[in-house]
Amino acid sequence: MRLDHVGLAVADLDAMTAWYCSALDLAVEFEFAVDPADLRGSMLLSAEGHRVELLHRAGNVAGLQAASPVDAALTRGFGHLAFDVPDVDTTYDALIAAGATDRMSPRPSPEPGVRMAYVADPEGNLIELLDRTKGEKS
Repeated sequence: MRLDHVGLAVADLDAMTAWYCSALDLAVEFEFAVDPADLRGSMLLSAEGHRVELLHRAGNVAGLQAASPVDAALTRGFGHLAFDVPDVDTTYDALIAAGATDRMSPRPSPEPGVRMAYVADPEGNLIELLDRTKGEKS
């Protein structure tokens, strides 16, 4: 069994699709609509094969808008997306430049040999960045 995708409800499907594609180097695999539910979505695909599904339904409301990953752990359920990247600092800087907000600057992770950081996308969803390659090189 392997994880196929993570679904994320958003307020502005078009803007968030553009942001995730640009900032995280994802491509639109397909778009869809479920008219009876007034639901639209975009399935985004990475070159590595993981997917992020963005969903929009009229009338949706904001959920958890955690100021930090520690605060997010106070609410059960979805807390963040995590991506393994080759260089946390470079990716963090690029996401901040693309409109993400700092939630935890790059630093050593509690996991030995791993570097980490957190940002929030333009709608406040937490994204964790991890670099496990430094631990592999040791």
